[in-house]
Amino acid sequence: MGGESVPFFYIFIAFLCTIGATALAIFHIYRHLLNYTEPTYQRYIVRIIFMVPLFAVMSFLSLVFSERAIYFNSIREVYEAWVIYNFLSLCLAWVGGPGAVVLSLSGRVLKPSVCLMTCCLPPVPLDGRFIRRCKQGCVQFVILKPILVVATLILYANGKYKDGNFSPDQGYLYITIIYTISYTMALYALVLFYMACRDLLHPFNPVPKFIMIKSVVFLTYWQGVLVFLAAKSGLIENTDEAAKFQDFILCIEMLIAAVGHLFAFPYKEYAGANIGGSRGLTGSLAHALKLNDFYHDTVHQFAPTYHDYVLYNHNEGDEGTRKYRSRTFVPTGHEMDAVRRNKLDEIQLSSVSSSDASTPKHSSTMPDTAHSDAIKSSLLVDVSNSLSAPYDMALIDIDMSSYPAKVPAAKENETR
Repeated sequence: MGGESVPFFYIFIAFLCTIGATALAIFHIYRHLLNYTEPTYQRYIVRIIFMVPLFAVMSFLSLVFSERAIYFNSIREVYEAWVIYNFLSLCLAWVGGPGAVVLSLSGRVLKPSVCLMTCCLPPVPLDGRFIRRCKQGCVQFVILKPILVVATLILYANGKYKDGNFSPDQGYLYITIIYTISYTMALYALVLFYMACRDLLHPFNPVPKFIMIKSVVFLTYWQGVLVFLAAKSGLIENTDEAAKFQDFILCIEMLIAAVGHLFAFPYKEYAGANIGGSRGLTGSLAHALKLNDFYHDTVHQFAPTYHDYVLYNHNEGDEGTRKYRSRTFVPTGHEMDAVRRNKLDEIQLSSVSSSDASTPKHSSTMPDTAHSDAIKSSLLVDVSNSLSAPYDMALIDIDMSSYPAKVPAAKENETR
């Protein structure tokens, strides 16, 4: 691909791949919108699939109009961050929201692991703070990426930025360092969340979806860095040729990604379910494009006001009540809808629990071998049976220090 202009043969191949990727992705989105029976999930799926045509078109435009490539690449890079946020939000929606995750993982910890780079750390409790840190790890990238794009455009306008120029007096080196750190934090947060919630996510077949997100977003980023390093080392003629090569490869890769998304996020799972009712094509598209969920989530995750909550220990040890600084969980958006839908189920479960209180104790202690084997074979440890395990009261803002450790039994002859 030498010379100032790109050979017509490469443009023709890139054009065909771009048209193919865009057509497949638009058809995929269209089928999801027609079968928009699970708005809570499909909102995020539509946003993720739209990554393919946007990446393909922006890469093709960068290839053809290389002198304006920085503007097209900026749009592509901002959407990368948006995809990461939506994928984590989709995983949380699958398992019922952060509150449901905290309740499901109550009493478990993430074992130290060399692969997760936690080998020198104590076991990580899977509580509300863990989920919040995972979300913050992704949201920070969504917020930081547009800031870096604006900084890049300002530096470019002042002649202080050029793709692939690692010179200390150019902004590319420093933008890349900050970008890499933020990227790595977002990926690490996704991996930690997946490892913690792997059992909960299993019914939704998250592995191919996780692979697609990592391949399209993270591997393409490192691919670009390696291409520019190849230009720096002389394997590619110069940085301009490296940028064109990167755009050409991305056009081809997006066609592969479009096919992969058809299998990773099939619309047939939602066809004919009629769970969420019919919104119509326009209403479904409007719901998917709304950004109110991101606004409320960002405010919730990074709000400067915090509340005290208490981890209350049943033992009468010396530790007593321990307070931590954290934010109490407030359901918003789809989580509030889930609360409303499940209210009747919670009342019924409460009634069943009350009626089962008089049954023999051994009936509730049957060994769950499948659950036990899953815990032993994973990085999770269930410490809920330990007498010293604290109960996570993160969802309730109450101070238990004034209450006695033991409550006297109620007298049957007293009126209630």
